[in-house]
Amino acid sequence: MNENRILIIGLVWPEPGSSAAGTRMIQLVHLFLSRGYEVVFASAASKSEFSFNLQEIGVSERGITLNDTSFNLFLQEIKPGMVLFDRFVMEEQYGWRVQEECPDAMRILDTEDLHCLRNARQQALKNNRQLDETDLFSDMAKREIAAILRCDLSLIISEVEMKILQEQFQVDPALIYYLPFLEEELSEEDIRNWNTFEEREGFVFIGNFLHEPNWHTVQTLKTKIWPLLRKKIPAASLHIYGAYATQKVMQLHNEKERFHIHGRAKHARECISNHRILLAPIQFGAGLKGKFIDAMQVGTPAVTTTIGAEAMTGGMDWNGEIADDLTAFADQAAALYQDKNRWLLAQQNGALIINKRYGKSVLIDSFIKVIKTLSADLTGHRRRNFFGQILQYHTANSTKYMSLWIAEKKRP
Repeated sequence: MNENRILIIGLVWPEPGSSAAGTRMIQLVHLFLSRGYEVVFASAASKSEFSFNLQEIGVSERGITLNDTSFNLFLQEIKPGMVLFDRFVMEEQYGWRVQEECPDAMRILDTEDLHCLRNARQQALKNNRQLDETDLFSDMAKREIAAILRCDLSLIISEVEMKILQEQFQVDPALIYYLPFLEEELSEEDIRNWNTFEEREGFVFIGNFLHEPNWHTVQTLKTKIWPLLRKKIPAASLHIYGAYATQKVMQLHNEKERFHIHGRAKHARECISNHRILLAPIQFGAGLKGKFIDAMQVGTPAVTTTIGAEAMTGGMDWNGEIADDLTAFADQAAALYQDKNRWLLAQQNGALIINKRYGKSVLIDSFIKVIKTLSADLTGHRRRNFFGQILQYHTANSTKYMSLWIAEKKRP
């Protein structure tokens, strides 16, 4: 076993230009590289033209196959000291093979966000009712929490989700670790170079359209927010950017209404920096929203909902306005758009949030310290997580035999 070699099993090949999930994964890769780890990234997904070139930063890339013993041979070959699963479905698929071939390797799960929370909120919205605590205890939650318990440590991006895991699901705090986005701190020079209030025009939204909350948000903007807002500021435009925009998205484009669908942004932060305010009336979701991090990094205030801003500020003032009522949302957006002093204060709030909440240097040092401590007593840590061992034994075995059955069926 090579203690300084980490294998990352990706759901997809990361696309930081397309999604916050892609950005998050590249941040984790850089984290491990910066601390001297050798990183191997493997995925069964197909690459796209937008996939990040990991080899350029010194990462080994390997294509793998689902439900195939070739993955076991791959593990025997590289002998990782640590394995990181990209979302719980990767732990379900490959966790038992890692346990079989590399029982002493530390197993880490990067949840990205709590899928069971996002799904529960989406279902409540579809049924036109408030989220009930019992909605959390779904079949998806059973799968996701089981994956968390089977791993040695799970990375949680939101403090709200940390609380839910501990209070609603009774997860041992020793098994979860708060690690948000890892950002470069903003310098005075960075701030001086931001586009000014006068240099910016219109409103902006950005988001990957493969992510259902983003598509729902654009529909809300089109049908509910923009009709109100364009009456208040007739000269303003709304610009929508996002990767993987389908025909149903593109057909919302309307020059007469000044509602512009641009599709993929070549440089997300640059696009956001050209506009005065980011609008994101997010109705459901989980985790942290990368679009707000991007906006703060380029000095663009944001108007969003309580769910949109959830866990972003740690009690600090938001970089804009928060409104759940859609009429109030439009009113707040119009006021912020036209009031330079209010806008500048919101901009300053964003810079403080980035530097005090997401500065990567302190976050990385603390995380590596936890990893080292855990590694020094991994056997004891697993012994204290006996329920995790039970799940590893029973669930992994059932997954194992299903996978072996699929592999057998595939044989000629």
